[in-house]
Amino acid sequence: MRTVLLLAATAPFFLAALPASADDRDIAAAISVGAYTDAEQALNAQLRANPGLPELLLNLAAVYAKTGRDSEARAIYAQVLAQRDVMMDLPSGKIAGSHAIATTGLKLVTSVQITSR
Repeated sequence: MRTVLLLAATAPFFLAALPASADDRDIAAAISVGAYTDAEQALNAQLRANPGLPELLLNLAAVYAKTGRDSEARAIYAQVLAQRDVMMDLPSGKIAGSHAIATTGLKLVTSVQITSR
C-alpha cells in the first residue's frame, strides 16, 4: 500500500506522497512551503523515470490546481482515474484508493472553478 499525506492546511485538495526518498522529501518540502515551481520540476523529472505513478500524478495535479491551472489538474485526475485503482494509507490511519483521491480532487477543482465565476 502507498502512503499519501493530505496537506489540508494549505489547500483542501492538496495531496503529497509521504517521503520515501530524498527526492520525495524535497518535493514534499517544496509543496509545504509553496515552492510549486520547484515541486513541479521535481515531479516531472520523477514522472519521466516512473511514468503514470499515481502518487506523482496526484501531487502534480494538486500543484496545477494550486497554481490556477485547473484544466491541467482535471486532465491529470482523469489520467489517474483511467488507471488501476491503487490503495493508499492516509496519515489519519484510513485507507483510500487513488480513484477516490482523484475524484475528490476533481470535484474540488470543479467546485473552485464554478464558485469563482
